[in-house]
Amino acid sequence: MFILCNYGWRYAFRGCTLCSNENVGAGLATVLISIIDDDQPFRESMRRLMRSLGYRVEVFSSAADFIASSRLGETACLIADVQMPAMTGVELHRHLIQAGQPIPTILVTAYPTKVERAHALNDGVVCYLRKPIDEQKLSGCLRAALNPAAFYTDHMIQS
Repeated sequence: MFILCNYGWRYAFRGCTLCSNENVGAGLATVLISIIDDDQPFRESMRRLMRSLGYRVEVFSSAADFIASSRLGETACLIADVQMPAMTGVELHRHLIQAGQPIPTILVTAYPTKVERAHALNDGVVCYLRKPIDEQKLSGCLRAALNPAAFYTDHMIQS
């Protein structure tokens, strides 16, 4: 399992051997995924899916609600809709980077474009997925977001 410790994301069975943090050994149930989408049925279906995969989940109807929440600092991965009123998922990702609070981000959209996808990935977004979400693709994106070193190492070996 992957754990978040004082040294970042690591693969470990129980706790971190580097920082002796015993609390991190609880696994995915301690990892918070925040979902931001203005579509309430989509938020709820994503909440159920993330819980079924073993993650803690918080949902927000807008980027502003997420930014104002106490969950901002706890969030290990963000899943945000591209097209939302007031602040889009892309704008939220950029805002968090500029604020010094980068969070690995997966963007989802019902209306993908090649140009928007290229810009988002160039800005450091982990994945850009089309709705309805393919669970296998999402799982791969979550692995990449939560353990980027292993993802990029595996990807480089396969390329």
